[in-house]
Amino acid sequence: MAKDTAGVATDTGDRPARVPKKAYERELLRLQGELVQMQEWVRDTGARIVVAFEGRDAAGKGGAIKRVTEHLNPRVARIVALPAPGERQRTQWYFQRYIEHLPAAGEIVLLDRSWYNRAGVERVMGFCTPEEYQRFMRQCPIFENLLVEDGILLRKYWFSVSNEEQVRRFSERAADPLKQWKLSPMDLESITRWDAYSQAKDDMLVHTDTETSPWWVVEAEDKRAARLNMIHHLLTSIPWQPVSRAPLALPDRPAGTGYVRPPREIQRSVPDHAATLGRS
Repeated sequence: MAKDTAGVATDTGDRPARVPKKAYERELLRLQGELVQMQEWVRDTGARIVVAFEGRDAAGKGGAIKRVTEHLNPRVARIVALPAPGERQRTQWYFQRYIEHLPAAGEIVLLDRSWYNRAGVERVMGFCTPEEYQRFMRQCPIFENLLVEDGILLRKYWFSVSNEEQVRRFSERAADPLKQWKLSPMDLESITRWDAYSQAKDDMLVHTDTETSPWWVVEAEDKRAARLNMIHHLLTSIPWQPVSRAPLALPDRPAGTGYVRPPREIQRSVPDHAATLGRS
């Protein structure tokens, strides 16, 4: 097994060794169990949580969000992934369209990219003016301070990945028909603008990594490790406590009332495609 330049063991000579699959699945399930418990605390106390996921294209933000929400109630934990702003939204105060998606009591909102679009892609691609960018940098810490002051628990995660790993993941997506939809022209453009995005990220951290609302960097060369580390940090940074629930008991089914089910033949049934696969 080779070593990379940082002295980390690798399994391919140029990629860090991944967390073993069985250990990953075991720990992920344990952490997801705690997420369910935290969800019940959120519902019981009326807490409001906002988690912002940012980072390089193909750094694994979507996969992390999927694992966070896998066993949660979608009425409690919502994923917000906004499209490009419309003509009317472009004339609004920049933060306005995000405000309507903030959580009410007992809700968790996960932002699959957030208002930090302006600090990253909009700046690099020229989708905002220099004046709009500078205004965002001034207003963003104030905006986040207001959220925190009002009681919202705000967590911000930046998923970091090397340029080599990003290209490898892009190539994997391009070759996989089930993943090609994940590649957009904007993603491909990020390959040629690596340094510009790096500078934008550095400038963003200078202005918006505050004591009130800090950034937390997730090293994401190993997706498994990134997911475990991010979820563990979220769970340990939120002051939740287990909520006691009365044991659930199924009621006895009452005696029948004479109802007779109509013949299946008069209903439209989904064809039994599974039957064509055989049974083991």
